[in-house]
Amino acid sequence: MNQNNFFKWLPQEIALHIFGELDVQSLCRASMTCVSWFDTIRNNDSLWKPHCLAVRAVCKREVDDDRKSGYSWRDILLRNYKKSQMKLRWLSGRYSYICSPISLPESIMYPMDAETWGEILEAELKRPNHKQIS
Repeated sequence: MNQNNFFKWLPQEIALHIFGELDVQSLCRASMTCVSWFDTIRNNDSLWKPHCLAVRAVCKREVDDDRKSGYSWRDILLRNYKKSQMKLRWLSGRYSYICSPISLPESIMYPMDAETWGEILEAELKRPNHKQIS
């Protein structure tokens, strides 16, 4: 047995269990290791579902709409992961006390729809130290 191809000798259930323990970044990196890992990871929706459900905690409407539209868990994650990370930062108040648009780092600007910006605005207005503009 070639040590470089040990993965081919593992039962599929074991390989999926191992891959199922990985975070999103590690799962993506593992999929770039070789063709067989790529095929196994890309084509197994059960590996992507738990990560998608974590994204759903922040982007419920978007994930639910994508599921209704028939997207795979992997595609839903690709469509919503960056948005969920950015939305979570806004909702957690990370950018609450920035005084001017010039102070916003360009990296945080991510295209979001009006409903998402509405959710962020509501969260800002509920913050204890929010100052009303007179």
